Amino acid sequence: MKNRHTIELMDTHAGGDVSRIVTAGIDALPGATVRAQMEYLRDDADGLRRLLLEEPYGIPEMSVDLLVPPTHPEAVAGYIIMEVMGYPIYSGSNTLCTATAVLETGLVPKQEGIQRFKLEAPAGLVQIEARVHNGVVESVTCEGLPSYIDTYRDTLTVPGVGEVTYSIAYSGGFYALVDAEALGFRLTLDEEAALAACAYKIVEAIKAKRGFSHYTLGDVGPLPFLHFMGPEEAVGEGYTRSRSTTYVHPGVICRSTTGTGTSARLALMRYEGRLEIGDKLETVSLRETGFIGTFTGTHREGAYQVVENTITGRSYVLAESKIVINCEDPMVRCGELHHILSDRHEGS
Repeated sequence: MKNRHTIELMDTHAGGDVSRIVTAGIDALPGATVRAQMEYLRDDADGLRRLLLEEPYGIPEMSVDLLVPPTHPEAVAGYIIMEVMGYPIYSGSNTLCTATAVLETGLVPKQEGIQRFKLEAPAGLVQIEARVHNGVVESVTCEGLPSYIDTYRDTLTVPGVGEVTYSIAYSGGFYALVDAEALGFRLTLDEEAALAACAYKIVEAIKAKRGFSHYTLGDVGPLPFLHFMGPEEAVGEGYTRSRSTTYVHPGVICRSTTGTGTSARLALMRYEGRLEIGDKLETVSLRETGFIGTFTGTHREGAYQVVENTITGRSYVLAESKIVINCEDPMVRCGELHHILSDRHEGS
């Protein structure tokens, strides 16, 4: 193994959440599907995720999306999502960023107006609709995963918080949905640390109480996420706006409202009979950024009413770079990378 390697990156953000897109420098991964390739990284080659999200190269608040060749004939590219908590099968903000990177790198040539293509996530095919004006990607709409309510308005007593009423939604991961005002929050930026501390206590209490199982995926691990819901404001017919914020890991509040968090909110609003097909929910973050979720349909899966939806937002390119991986650096664990790093090296 050479002592120095390079990985090519495009750093982007959607709603403030930074997604680091790996565009070159990684060997082809084994696996007949993008899902299988994700499982290989997760089980046998987790070094790349750790390298790009930990010191000295990254921070836990970032995400990483590795572009891989698609395995489905309808997709133009595959992508594997890596976050501090592991390998989610889907993420709205990461999909918005990956779709933008695919266009900005020329993997899919830009066309003026509306252009459509499909990406292959570990969750499967994702329809993308991008709006391009004067060569600028002004917005991206992606499919959200089918979402549903698993638990409606359960209660528990949380140490240090008190009695909490929560619902559980699945929208690509299981989410606890809680009323921010009932917990004393206005969802402003100065509350960020307090929101993270409160969410941690609630999530840990729910995890200690019970687990959750998806109707087809089965056990997808313990509850990872919590979404604080602010008051809803009707800003037009079929259009609602609400301040929101999402907790994803101890100490980590997402800078955006998250696409999957927005999908979870849509599932709850439909469960309560407050959405019609075509209705929209705009979620607004602590940093005043937003995503727009649209309710597009519904169907039943056993006992569950499943909500079909899309997420619309905008991603911005922050930087294009090559990072140098120096195996002589004691902070770099090259032994965890030997089976996925390309033979390309600095200066080659």
